[in-house]
Amino acid sequence: MCRNITTLRGLEPAATPDEIEAAARQYVRKVSGVQSLSDATREPFEAAVAEVTEITRRLLTELPARRQPPTTVPPLRRPEVQARIAAKAAKSQAS
Repeated sequence: MCRNITTLRGLEPAATPDEIEAAARQYVRKVSGVQSLSDATREPFEAAVAEVTEITRRLLTELPARRQPPTTVPPLRRPEVQARIAAKAAKSQAS
């Protein structure tokens, strides 16, 4: 169902809180069908993201170490994504 969610277990260095939240947000978006938030969907959507984020963080902490690292690089670690995030932050600060 959520093929595009990157495997976070076994990353070196370990998955960051931002990576865990991004995966949770993508999962909640997929199962809820909510692509853009409205006043009616914002609160339950964000509550679900917070719960899934916490459960995912706990799961990653409690699972035993992985023998082999994941085969894909998480999106937030990819250079092109980092550049896009930096450009967006710079644009926000310039405003």
